[in-house]
Amino acid sequence: MKEPPFQEFFQKCCRRLFNQKWKTKMEKLYTQIKELIIEALNLEDISTDDIETEAPLFVDGLGLDSIDALELGMAIKQKYGLTLSSDNEEMKKSFYSVKTLAEYINANR
Repeated sequence: MKEPPFQEFFQKCCRRLFNQKWKTKMEKLYTQIKELIIEALNLEDISTDDIETEAPLFVDGLGLDSIDALELGMAIKQKYGLTLSSDNEEMKKSFYSVKTLAEYINANR
C-alpha cells in the first residue's frame, strides 16, 4: 500500500533536513579537529584548508609521526574528554584521517 502523498513528502523533507543538519554538524567537527591539530602541534604554516578531511594524518598526507600522535591524543582528551589508547586497534583506525577521528569523537562523546 502506497503512503499518502503528504506523508511521503513529509518523510522526504525530514530525511533531507536530518542529512543537512548531520553534514553541518560533522563539517563543524572537521574544522574543530583541524584547528586542534594545528594548535596542538604548532603547525604555524598550515591552515584548516590545507588539511584534507579524508587524507591520512600519518606518514603520507599530513605526515605526522608518533610524537605528534601522542600530543594530538592529549589535546583530544583535554578538549573532548575522551581517553585514547594506542593499544586498541580501533583507535589506530580512528586516527587515520580527520574524518575517521571526527566519527570516533562523535560516537564516543
